[in-house]
Amino acid sequence: MALSATMSLASGCDARWSMSSLMSALPPPPVTAALRLPSVRFPSITAPRRHQVQLLLRSPLNPLFSFDEIDQAGPALDGITNGARIYAMRHGRRVPKLNRPPDQRKALIRGLTTQLLKHGRIKTTRARASAIRKYVDKMITLAKDGSLHKRRQALGFIYEKSIVHALFAEVPDRYGERNGGYTRIIRTLPRRGDNAPMAYIELV
Repeated sequence: MALSATMSLASGCDARWSMSSLMSALPPPPVTAALRLPSVRFPSITAPRRHQVQLLLRSPLNPLFSFDEIDQAGPALDGITNGARIYAMRHGRRVPKLNRPPDQRKALIRGLTTQLLKHGRIKTTRARASAIRKYVDKMITLAKDGSLHKRRQALGFIYEKSIVHALFAEVPDRYGERNGGYTRIIRTLPRRGDNAPMAYIELV
């Protein structure tokens, strides 16, 4: 009897709750758009723009300044510069080169210094006059000291020994009260032929 009751219950359930009636009783599914994955943009390895480099150089440690703000600014920042210029470093250029290699330039400076101390006044180009000025002042400073060590230093630079001895004998009386500025440069007419600027350099 229990089996017959079970069969009658199952038949009753099939009659009342069929799959079609269950599907019709459910609400319709909502219409959804197709699933779109978020787009991922990888940064490209390219050289930064000119205005980006300039602004980064002006504020390299500012954490509130980003590339997004630079991109939003756009081409309006292309004309912004901080006035900086790039020059090559002047390694070892303490004197003008005078269009000479180092050995010839040193010999030229020593020769002009010797002639100026010998004659008291010479005519040469302005560049050469400006280049030998500090060497003449140095020789006079050595003569004012008057020690043996300073005399030997002057003998190693000036070509004629007689000029060194005369310099050490006369300088203390002539320039004893003067502290520097032993020479004077007077500009004159350009040289005929190549129009090079000329000048007289003389002892004060």
